[in-house]
Amino acid sequence: MHPNRAFRQAADDEILAFARARSFGVLAMSGPDGPLASHIPFVIGGDGSALEAHIVRSNPVHAVLRDAGDHGVEAMMIVSGPDGYVSPDWYGIEDQVPTWNYVAVHLWGRLRLTAEDELRPHLERLSAQFESRLQGKTPWRLDKVSEEKYAALARAIAKVEMEITKTAGTWKLSQNKPDEARLGAADGVRGAGVGSETDMLARLMMSA
Repeated sequence: MHPNRAFRQAADDEILAFARARSFGVLAMSGPDGPLASHIPFVIGGDGSALEAHIVRSNPVHAVLRDAGDHGVEAMMIVSGPDGYVSPDWYGIEDQVPTWNYVAVHLWGRLRLTAEDELRPHLERLSAQFESRLQGKTPWRLDKVSEEKYAALARAIAKVEMEITKTAGTWKLSQNKPDEARLGAADGVRGAGVGSETDMLARLMMSA
C-alpha cells in the first residue's frame, strides 16, 4: 500500500465493497520454493469475514494447502482497480512530475482447503454473482451441466476459503494536489483516449 496517508483513507467496509465489485484478484502466498500467485475470481460473504474461491488441483497452491491441513497458511488477495499514467502537464501548475494513479486493495487472512461437499454450493454462488451482473439474459445455472461433466470438474478443482483478518486500500487519485489541479489531471486522463479503465480512473479522480 502507498505510504502517503492522503491515499489511504478508506474504511474496511469501503475496501470490502470495492473487492466485492471487482471479484477477481491475485491470491499470493509463500511456497516451499518461493512466492506463489494465482489469478482467480472469488466471492466475499455477506458479513465480510471470509472470502471463498477455487483453484485447480494442479496449482502449486493446492499442494501447499493440502500439506498444511486444517491449520492453513497465511495468504493475501490483491485486488486491482483502474490505473493510468498522469502527465504533469495536466495539473496546470508548474514544477510537477509524472505519476501513476490507481486503486488497489489487499485482504489478508488464513487460507484453507474446505470439504469437498462445499465445492458445488460455492460454484453456484460464484456463477450467480457474475450472472446477476449481466443484462438481458436468463442467468446460467450449474444444474445445466450434466452429472458426468460436473464429476470431472470436481475432480480437477478444489474450494478454498480465507478468513479475512486485515484489509488495506490505496485510492491514489491526486488527492495530494490542489482541487483545481486534481480535476485538471482527471480531464487529461479522461481525454487521453487510452481505454475504459482510464475513463473509470478519471471518474474516481473527479470525485476524490
